[in-house]
Amino acid sequence: MMTYVLVAVAVLFAVLVINAINILREYERGVVFTLGRYAGTKGPGLIIVWPIVQQMVRVDLRTIVLDVPKQDVISRDNVSVKVNAVVYFRIVDPAKAIIQVANPFEATSQLAQTTLRSVLGQHELDEMLTERDRLNADVQKILDSSTDAWGIKVSHVEIKHIDLDETMIRAIAKQAEAERTRRAKIIHAEGEKQAAAMLVEAAKLLGADPRAIQLRYMQTLTELGSDRSTTIVFPMPMDLLSPFVKKLGAPD
Repeated sequence: MMTYVLVAVAVLFAVLVINAINILREYERGVVFTLGRYAGTKGPGLIIVWPIVQQMVRVDLRTIVLDVPKQDVISRDNVSVKVNAVVYFRIVDPAKAIIQVANPFEATSQLAQTTLRSVLGQHELDEMLTERDRLNADVQKILDSSTDAWGIKVSHVEIKHIDLDETMIRAIAKQAEAERTRRAKIIHAEGEKQAAAMLVEAAKLLGADPRAIQLRYMQTLTELGSDRSTTIVFPMPMDLLSPFVKKLGAPD
């Protein structure tokens, strides 16, 4: 009878030892509780956790990619849009992640949704479309500070899509077309201004010497005469003939 008892005790002890052996990977940590009290964070490697007396909760330290579902956001200029994002975070303090919050992943997801609506609601639609990097940084900063008490580090937030209704898309297209038209008119006006300034400068140079005007006049006649299919009657200004008249009337 004693032999059976010893065998049973030996088998029970072997089972306890086998169940007490735990192997944690490099990216895992074990939060150990002894009789319900926090007894430390262990790992990686071989960990001994005695059944019944101790319990261990495994924690993954790798970066988690959290997809934030689409959120209805009303911008500061009263435009309704749907925005979704992706959040990159990881657990840096396993003890806080287990003790301070019941479900760290769900808590981070809910916090990301409310923070995304709150931050984007403070900006106009144009800022959402053109300053996305700054908005990403603002959301990341708020999330990181809020999840610090949970032992979570939010490393990056990226706004993926901003969906608009058809009416707003058409309005933005009209606004962009009007902006392109305005820029084209400004560029044309600047060109006219520069051309006028150059013409004034050329007129000053030609007016400084009457012979320059005569040469320019002759050059124009030459250019017009190269087209044989057109007959042009061009008046001869007396200013061009006066130098020759003076030359003929002068004594030898």
